[in-house]
Amino acid sequence: MSHGIDILCITAHPDDVEIGAAGTVLRHLDQGRSVGIVDLTRGELGTRGTPELRAKEAEAAARVLGVAFREQAGLPDGFFRKDEASLRTVITHIRRHRPRIVITNAVQDRHPDHGRGADLVAEACFLSGLRRIATEDQGREQESWRPQAVYHLVQDRWLDPDLVVDVSPYWERKLEALRCFRSQFHDPESNEPVSPIAREDFLPFLEGRAREMGRLIWATYGEGFTVARPPAVKDLFDLG
Repeated sequence: MSHGIDILCITAHPDDVEIGAAGTVLRHLDQGRSVGIVDLTRGELGTRGTPELRAKEAEAAARVLGVAFREQAGLPDGFFRKDEASLRTVITHIRRHRPRIVITNAVQDRHPDHGRGADLVAEACFLSGLRRIATEDQGREQESWRPQAVYHLVQDRWLDPDLVVDVSPYWERKLEALRCFRSQFHDPESNEPVSPIAREDFLPFLEGRAREMGRLIWATYGEGFTVARPPAVKDLFDLG
């Protein structure tokens, strides 16, 4: 049974992928891998902007990254839970795209949606492989599919990474994708309330985090990930 897309990023909010994994996405696209994004929610409870504006910003960021698609799962921001309906929604997206790898939110973080999103997506990846769970997509019954691996972002709070991707050549393009979310970040002309990511020091913090991750692997910039299951390695020389 052949896979579909190489990497599927499934995260709680528009901009989670850009903040935590844009460099990793860009690196794998440059290597000829296929990548898609599913946003679990529209981020409608965000302090700044509107769902409609964020949808436009998300599409602009997707064009900058060059991903194959960006889809909206339509779960309620702030209120989604790991119930059957939410799991089936995520399973449907997984089975539709049949990814080898799934990237999702941090296992714990300042925003409770991140930890809940991580738990929801990880369980959905397992359940998606059970053939007795029936789902349909556009009127057609889906086949079971389980990704090979699930990687979790390191987001607002520091988590010791299990692996770090060197994203040094992609740092400026990552920032270009991030700046598509103009409503969410610091804008001296905005009259909206200030949020934790809309502070003037947020992008410098993000750079500091990437430099700290990079230093762990002797690179300028890195993006870190955690895993529940140790990655399989066939050759020790594949490791940096």
